[in-house]
Amino acid sequence: MGSARIDKWLWAVRIYKTRSIAAEACKKGRVLLNGTQAKPAHTVKVGDVLSVKKPPITWSFKVLQAIEKRVGAKLVPSMMENVTTSDQLELLEVSKISGFVNRAKGTGRPTKKERRELDDFTDPVFLGDFDFDFEDEDDEEDGDYER
Repeated sequence: MGSARIDKWLWAVRIYKTRSIAAEACKKGRVLLNGTQAKPAHTVKVGDVLSVKKPPITWSFKVLQAIEKRVGAKLVPSMMENVTTSDQLELLEVSKISGFVNRAKGTGRPTKKERRELDDFTDPVFLGDFDFDFEDEDDEEDGDYER
C-alpha cells in the first residue's frame, strides 16, 4: 500500500489508543506532516515525517510503511522510525525527574509523608505573613458601630 490516512496510520502504529483520538488530535493541530498542519483524512507516504505534540514534548516519526490496519506491537518498529530530537528527549527526562509527575499508575493514594511534601510544595508560603485585624464582635452587639 503506497499511502494511508494519517489518522488511521497514527492509530495503526499505536501512537494514539483510538482512531477517534488520533482524528481529534489532527483537528486540534497537534499533528504536523512535513512541517504543515494535517487534517485527519490527509494521506501519508513512505518517507514522510510526522510531528506529534504530546505534552510535555513533541515526538517526531518517519514513515517506513504506510498502513491502515493495526499491527502487533512487535511489528511497529518496521512501520516507523522515531526521529525525535535529543533536546526533546531531555525535556521528557527532566519532567519525569521533577517530582510527582511519574507516580506509578495503580500505586494508590499517596502516603502521609508524600501528601505532606505535596502540601508543602503547593501551599503558598506568603499567606502566613499576613496579620489580619478583625473588628471586635462586641462592638456590633452593643449597637456601637459607625455608619
